[in-house]
Amino acid sequence: QVQLVESGGGLVQAGGSLRLSCAASGRTFSNYVMGWFRQAPGKEREFVASIRWSGGSTFYANSVKGRFTISRDNAKNTVFLLMASLKPEDTAVYYCAARPSIFTVTYDYWGQGTQVTVSS
Repeated sequence: QVQLVESGGGLVQAGGSLRLSCAASGRTFSNYVMGWFRQAPGKEREFVASIRWSGGSTFYANSVKGRFTISRDNAKNTVFLLMASLKPEDTAVYYCAARPSIFTVTYDYWGQGTQVTVSS
């Protein structure tokens, strides 16, 4: 059974940084694509960033490009999202997700989410 557990959220001032972690367990993730999504109050969930577990290629939403960095630690089965130059509009619940390969569209597995609040 796949489990994704996020941590690292919190309250930070605008311009500050936070690092989110997503600990993955329950299977081998070598072919998987790992993603971060976020959902702000009253808004739809939106894509933030993704990384291929094998090879490490990354993709970012335009709204976070240049400020956020996604990475992974293969030995620890953990994916990170380093968020810098945070803005109040980055406030949201951040979710880690996984999809089986680059050839699938749907993220099958989701974590419980971690709250990020950026104060102005």
